[in-house]
Amino acid sequence: MNKAIFDAVNPKIVSLGYEIVDIEERSEYGQKIITVVVDKVPGGISLDDCETLHYAIEPLMDELDPTCGKPYVLEVSSPGLDRPLKTARDFERNYGKEVEVRLYAPLKGVKSYEGILVERTENYIVLSTESGENKIESNRIAIVRPLVKFG
Repeated sequence: MNKAIFDAVNPKIVSLGYEIVDIEERSEYGQKIITVVVDKVPGGISLDDCETLHYAIEPLMDELDPTCGKPYVLEVSSPGLDRPLKTARDFERNYGKEVEVRLYAPLKGVKSYEGILVERTENYIVLSTESGENKIESNRIAIVRPLVKFG
């Protein structure tokens, strides 16, 4: 996450009742794209919310000049249903809910786990699965995200 952008726009976003989930920067076809991913708890975020926030932070971004005078595209986006859990607050909101955990390398022959998020510390998470509780060390975890089931 770009700290300079975060520091420039976070106070405005918080004052409007939202929170920054992530700030992504990428280039597509030679053009710089900066995406500010925001959420609102409870309730989530709508397209209208994204538009409101875009207009609220655009002047702040222009003042910051994150690309040193080069053109860029500013996007404001919702995190989506299956956004990765990154912050302590993300994990706290998902205690007791189903999550998917993907590992960098297999643990006991398995590279992906699904279960109820029971606990998270800096060093590990605990999942409750059909086979009991699994304690998985944080350095093994590639991604944790809510388990989204359709149908």
